[in-house]
Amino acid sequence: MSVGVIIVAAGRGVRMGAAVPKPLLDLGGRTILQRSVGAFDLHPLVGEMVVVLPAELVAAGASLVGETTRPVRFVAGGARRQDSVRNGLAGLSSAVETVLVHDAARPFVDVGLIDRVVAAVAEAGAAVPGVPSRDTVKRVDLSRQTVSETLPRDEVWLAQTPQGFRRTVLHAAIALGASGVEATDEAMLAEQAGHPVRVVRGDERNVKITTPEDLVAARHALAPSAAPRMGTGYDLHVLVAGRPLVLAGVVVPADRGPMGHSDADVLCHAVIDALLGAAALGDIGRHFPDSDARWQGAPGLDLTARAADLLRRDGWTVSNVDATVILERPKLAPHVPEMRERLAAAIGVPAGSVSIKAKTNEGVDAVGRGEAIAAHAVAGLVPARDR
Repeated sequence: MSVGVIIVAAGRGVRMGAAVPKPLLDLGGRTILQRSVGAFDLHPLVGEMVVVLPAELVAAGASLVGETTRPVRFVAGGARRQDSVRNGLAGLSSAVETVLVHDAARPFVDVGLIDRVVAAVAEAGAAVPGVPSRDTVKRVDLSRQTVSETLPRDEVWLAQTPQGFRRTVLHAAIALGASGVEATDEAMLAEQAGHPVRVVRGDERNVKITTPEDLVAARHALAPSAAPRMGTGYDLHVLVAGRPLVLAGVVVPADRGPMGHSDADVLCHAVIDALLGAAALGDIGRHFPDSDARWQGAPGLDLTARAADLLRRDGWTVSNVDATVILERPKLAPHVPEMRERLAAAIGVPAGSVSIKAKTNEGVDAVGRGEAIAAHAVAGLVPARDR
């Protein structure tokens, strides 16, 4: 499944009353736009993105967004939201089958929400995340300012983004909008075009920043993330003849090595899971799946460096790593200093911030019998601005 993302950032944000467009306002050291783009850039299913900007900002798009791992195109918005989405869709390559449409003003979207929307699109063709209304909802006769109906609260959900569509469904929705039908979002157009729209559980944290008060609340919401984070990681591989024993990029002389899709560097793999876990960015299988030919034989140190880069783009710096390798033989102690140096270089920290210990399993279980190798790791993170 090829997933493309349209991030709509063409609005002026009049209610914000700021001197610059709302998506360019600072939110914890990064702009609202950068946070929204970064959330999708980190997702392994996303192949490409289009950012829709005011026409006068398109040329500066790359500098406004900053470095990304996925290709990003920048296009000008239209008079209406649906016109902006149409322009964004035209900017995606023909390879994209599933399209996500996201408001740049929702910078707190996370991996789990994106997963749920993509999965629902695969099943139903269109999906919108929503949260149940907590309040009693009244339909109001505006001409008389009286209640005309009280709606069942359990049937009322508040829509969020990203909204997802099979490409053909979104084309049909946009075509309906081009015919003169007005709508507040693409899901509404898809509904009116006759396509069922699946509702998936949204996220209360996935708020839309519209007013100055919203921005203040969003900045306060980021405050807890200023606390240090900790993550743990674990990896285990069977040992077989004919494979090298590689740990933190160091080839250790041995008669057997770990079996795996990549180089099966258990030390690096455990550290990667600890790093990603501390930042709540999933695990190694999410970002470097063994079903992807790109990672076949991939060096563990290379994957570690990639994981560390994901953390930096999400606003984190590694403070320290503590890892333990469990192997019956050969002895690893002579190789530990070089392992520390190489692992530290991949992460981008001093060697003094990396601890590696070697243990045996005292003959217990498969590791103790010399049939497998295992590693545990703990990683600490701090916000990048605190280093």
